[in-house]
Amino acid sequence: MVYERYDEPLLSLAGFMRRVVLHGLAAAGLLLVPLLVGVAGYMGLAGLGSVDAFLNAAMILGGMGPVDPLPTDAAKIFAGVYALFAGVFYLVVAGVVIAPFLHRVLHRLHLAGGGDSAGDESGS
Repeated sequence: MVYERYDEPLLSLAGFMRRVVLHGLAAAGLLLVPLLVGVAGYMGLAGLGSVDAFLNAAMILGGMGPVDPLPTDAAKIFAGVYALFAGVFYLVVAGVVIAPFLHRVLHRLHLAGGGDSAGDESGS
């Protein structure tokens, strides 16, 4: 997912939409691994069935919190650590999704500004 450089023209709308879709797929792929870890943790430590474990893992990854009460201290510690990880991971995934839009806006502003602002040291 390489972006165009500041001195290159703005990506076409079709290319931009392809980039957005690729970033969305990357974000979905990134979510799959922690979701599977959460399901395994809830099944192994809390004794939940696969559907309930999926629900709890998905709710924590989505920022909502667990659904089922946790029976053991180990399950509670897992849920706490998993929730802390999910909070930070949420920001990473949000960055992956937002990146193409932010890049396009900044690239358009740079092109509208008319040039190389990095080398301009006059007037300070």
